[in-house]
Amino acid sequence: METVYVIGALRSPIVVKNGRFRRIRPEEFGAEVVKELMRRCHLSSADGILGGNAVGTGGNLTRLMALTAGLDASIPACTIDMQCASAAAALSLAAAGISCGRGEVWIAGGMESASLQPLRVYAPQDARYGLTPDQKGTYRTAQFAPGDMAPDTMLRGAERTAQAEQVSRDELDAWALRSHRRAAAAQRAGVMKEVIVPINGWTKDDGIRPGISQRLLDRLPLIFGEGTTLHAGNACMIHDGAAFAVLASGSWVRRNRKKPLARIIGTAAVGGDPAESPRGAMRTADVLLKRLGLRYEDLSAIEFNEAFAVIDVLFERAHPSCLDRYNRFGGALAYGHPYGASGAVLLIHLLQSLREAGGGKGILSIAGAGGMGEAIALEMME
Repeated sequence: METVYVIGALRSPIVVKNGRFRRIRPEEFGAEVVKELMRRCHLSSADGILGGNAVGTGGNLTRLMALTAGLDASIPACTIDMQCASAAAALSLAAAGISCGRGEVWIAGGMESASLQPLRVYAPQDARYGLTPDQKGTYRTAQFAPGDMAPDTMLRGAERTAQAEQVSRDELDAWALRSHRRAAAAQRAGVMKEVIVPINGWTKDDGIRPGISQRLLDRLPLIFGEGTTLHAGNACMIHDGAAFAVLASGSWVRRNRKKPLARIIGTAAVGGDPAESPRGAMRTADVLLKRLGLRYEDLSAIEFNEAFAVIDVLFERAHPSCLDRYNRFGGALAYGHPYGASGAVLLIHLLQSLREAGGGKGILSIAGAGGMGEAIALEMME
């Protein structure tokens, strides 16, 4: 089995839905990231490309992106839909392909444009046709579990988890403030500057709010009314963005005398209760660490996708001694969550966090709709 290395990883700026990317198709800004990634890694080709996408126009969007980027038509491409975990799944599948000898160099990641998310229609003969909110078959959010067609099912899952664990609004808000403050500090320090590819000249993550305060959060209405906890500040906003990485085999690295960034030491995919999908982040990381014989205390960096602050609270309660290495530069509550790209964004942030820590091992984990989760563990190269 081949060892798999991360050779390089880049992303676009993460921008708010209907903002600066509102007219740019995901295959277009994804292509810009891939072209720059190949340039920096001195690649003229690859054995394949895997790209995550959750709410795009369908079809093989990754193939369209590869052709838009001007890559040779002989390079195969495939699009992965695991919703929020799509890019992490793409990275895991690419690593598995390399480790078993199905090519030596793969590009993997994801792209998402929430701004251009299409309105879809069920066929009239589909029983769900009359069950949509307008009773005319139109929908934007796919069905993730039998019997659940709520367009806000992810929000409901986060609220359900918070209620089950008796998490307070104050606990959630504290994590929202932490995320924005850490992300703002990282932005001021230029931590992500070298990994962001300009799109139409724009380089800034525009969801970060340096001036956020508890007073501002207190004014936000609760999504599900009195007695609940979620509001627009402790649940992530909706964003556009792309992120990709180059993965390569140990044989290729040695033959080409490359200096990789990190070694992939394990991956995991885990399912759970779709009604409480936020639990998927820690559940999947727990499984992977157990498989590797590691503890959270053994890690130098931990990146969870904080689509909802309840994910942070669950981690804090379980591992209070590890908070110094958890989402070191803030998380999705500040940067945003471009669904199909977020797993690869986490990879990039994990690499930056490991670099800040001076090396060691790290893990990224992301929960996905339907109760899914994907996790990847890395070891930084000296």
